[in-house]
Amino acid sequence: MAHVSHRLKGAVEGALAGGGDPASSPLYVFGPFLRLLVAGGAGAVAFGTPIWMVVATVAVVSLMYRHVMAWVPDGSGGSGLCEEEFGGWAVKINAAITAIEYTLTFLVSLAALVTFVADRAGGLGHWPRVGLAVGLTVLVGLVVNRGPRIAARVFGPATAAVLALLWLLVLATIAQRGLHLPTFSLRAFSSTNLHVTFGGYVRLLALMTGIEVFANLVAAYDGTPAERARKAFGSLLLVMVTTLVTMLVVGPAILDLADPSRTDVSVFTQTMDKVLPAPAAYAGTFVGIVVLLSAAAASAQGLQNLALGLRHRHYVPADFGQRNQFDVADRPVLFQVLLVSACFLAFGTHEETYLALYAAGVFVLLGLTGWASVKRLVRGRRDGTASALAVIGTCAAALVTSGAAALIFIERFLDGAWAYVVLVPIGYAVFSRYRRKLGPPTQIEERLGRLISDQKSFVPVAASAWPRAVLGVLDGTQASEAAALGAAHVARAFTIPWGLAIIGAPDKRAESYRGVLEHALHPERGVLRFGLDELAPLAGREGFDLLVVARTLGAARDLARTCAQPLLIVHGGAEPGNRYPEFARVIVGLDGSVDAETVLPIVARFMRGGAKAILVSVPEGDATEETLRAYATRVAAALEPHGEVEIHVGGSGAARTLVEKAKDDPADLVIVASHGTGGRARAAQVPLGSVPERLFTELNCSMLVIPVSA
Repeated sequence: MAHVSHRLKGAVEGALAGGGDPASSPLYVFGPFLRLLVAGGAGAVAFGTPIWMVVATVAVVSLMYRHVMAWVPDGSGGSGLCEEEFGGWAVKINAAITAIEYTLTFLVSLAALVTFVADRAGGLGHWPRVGLAVGLTVLVGLVVNRGPRIAARVFGPATAAVLALLWLLVLATIAQRGLHLPTFSLRAFSSTNLHVTFGGYVRLLALMTGIEVFANLVAAYDGTPAERARKAFGSLLLVMVTTLVTMLVVGPAILDLADPSRTDVSVFTQTMDKVLPAPAAYAGTFVGIVVLLSAAAASAQGLQNLALGLRHRHYVPADFGQRNQFDVADRPVLFQVLLVSACFLAFGTHEETYLALYAAGVFVLLGLTGWASVKRLVRGRRDGTASALAVIGTCAAALVTSGAAALIFIERFLDGAWAYVVLVPIGYAVFSRYRRKLGPPTQIEERLGRLISDQKSFVPVAASAWPRAVLGVLDGTQASEAAALGAAHVARAFTIPWGLAIIGAPDKRAESYRGVLEHALHPERGVLRFGLDELAPLAGREGFDLLVVARTLGAARDLARTCAQPLLIVHGGAEPGNRYPEFARVIVGLDGSVDAETVLPIVARFMRGGAKAILVSVPEGDATEETLRAYATRVAAALEPHGEVEIHVGGSGAARTLVEKAKDDPADLVIVASHGTGGRARAAQVPLGSVPERLFTELNCSMLVIPVSA
C-alpha cells in the first residue's frame, strides 16, 4: 500500500488547519463595536469607516506576510524573522507577549463560547456562566494534556463548518436584503465622531489576531520552500477574504437587525436568527461553540510548544517544559488553566473584558514583524534583490501595525492594555534570569530547542533526484573489484547508467585490464581512467553523482575526505548478504546538527524506492536523550510522506551505536554525513568527521557518506 502523506497539500487544507481563530472573529467583534456606537451616539456615520479601515489594514499586513512566508519557511514566522533581524532581546519580548496572547486567546474564545451557549439557553446568570466557563477551561486543559490528537481531529472540521457558516450568512443576507456595503464617510473623522471611529477600528482589529498562524504553518505544507510559502499565503487569503466579506456584507445587516442593548443574546446570534431559517441558525450556534472550543485548545497547545522551545533554549527552568507520559508539556497548561479560571472568577465571562488586551499584544508582535521585514527588504534593496515598491509597501504595513498598536494602547489603556506595561517586563526579567542562571545553550542545544518547538518547526524533506549516474572506482587490485559489482547493482536498483574508473598510472597491462572489464561487464558509460587527484572533478564533469568504492581500496578514505559526490563504500569482505544490499533497511546517523541533515533528501530517495529508514541519534555532549527523541520525532514526521520510518535514540558513542545497530537489526546500509556536530567549519582541519572515520574499519555492511557541501 502506498504511503499516505500527512503534509498539507494545498491552500484549502491549510485554511482548515489554521483558520479557526481568524475565521471565528466575526462571531464576537461586532458586539463591542455596536455597543460603542450606541454609547458614542455616532450611529451609522461611524459604522462603515472603521470597517473599511480594517479592510485596508488586513490587505497591507497580508502582503507583508507574503514576504515573511517566503523568507522564513521553517514555520517560525514573524518570531523567527524578528530573531534573525533583531537578536536576543526580540526573542524575550516576543516570548513574553506570545505567552500572554495564548492565554488571552483561551479567555476570549471561551468567553465568546459561553455567550453563544447563553444565547440559546436563555436566562443564564452571571455565576452559571462563570461555572460553565471554568468547567470548560478545566476540560480543555485535561484534553490538551493528554496529547493533541483529539483537538486536531476537531479543529479542521470545525473551521470548515465556520467558513461555510460565514458564506451561508453572506449569501442569505444578499438574497434577503441585496448587496449593501458599509459607507465610508469623512464625517467619521470629525471631532465629534473621531473617538468612536478609532475606538471601533480598535475593537474590530481583533479579527487579525490569528494572522500569524499561517506563517507558522508554512513548514507543514509539501513542496519546495517557495511552493510552501505560496500555499500558506493562499490559505491566508481564503480565510481573511471570508472574514472581510462577512464584515462588509453581513456587517450592515447586523447594524440594522440587531439590538446591541440586549444582554441575553449576542448581536451575531440575533442576526443569524433573522437571516437564516431556524435549523440553520441553531446549527450555526453549534458550529460557533465547537470552533471556539477548538481555538482555546489550540492556544493551550501553542503554550505547550512555546514552553518546550524556551526550556531547551534556557529561558525557563527544565521542569516547566518537562514532557508527561503523553509527550506534551503539561505544567504550562495547568498554569494557564488556573490563571484563566481565576480571571473568569474575578472579571466575568464577557469577551469585551479581554478584547483590549487580546488585540494590543498582537499588534505589538505584528509591528515588530513589520520593522524586521523592512530591515530585511532594505538590505535586499541594497544588493538588488528587493524592489522599491516592496520596501514602500512593507514600510506602510509596519507603520499601520505600529500605529494600530499605539492606538489600541491609547484607546484601551485603562480598560486593560496597561497590563502589558507590567506583564511584559516581568516576563522579560524571568527569561533573562533563567538565561543567566542556566547559561546560553550551545549551538546544538539552541538549534534543537527551536526545532522541537512551534517556534522552529522542522522543514518537510523533499526526495532528491539523485542518483543520475554511478561510477565504480577500482585501482586494478582484485579486492577493489567489489566496486564494479556494487556500481552495477546500484545502477540496476535505481535504473540509471553506470561506468567504471581505473585510478593509477597507465601502462600496457592496465590498458589490457580496462579492456577485459569493459568486455566482461558492459558498463553503459564505459571504463574511464583518471588520476586520483582528478577523479572527483572529472567524474562530476562526466555527470556521475555517486561513486562506489570497495572498503579495501587504498584511496577510499582519501576519496571520502575530498570527493564532492556521495561515496558508497561496499564491504567486499562482508557476508554475502551484506556485500551488495537490496537497500531495504537503511540506518541514518543524526546528531541534531544542520550538516548531519544533509543526508535527509537522499534518505528520502531510498525510501521512495521502498527502503525503511531507521533514524539513530545518540545522546552526547549537549543533547539529552529527551531532546534528541523529540528532534528525531520531528525528522521522522518530515520523512514519513516518503515511506516507513523508525526511531532509535540511545546508546553510547555514535560510531559504536551505529555499528551495533547495523549488526543487531541487521541493516543493508548506513548513511552518514561527512561531518556532523563539528560541521563544515572545521572541514579544512578535519576533512572527514570522526564517525565516518571509525565506521570505515568497524562497520560490517555498506556505508554511504554524503559530503556536507553536496
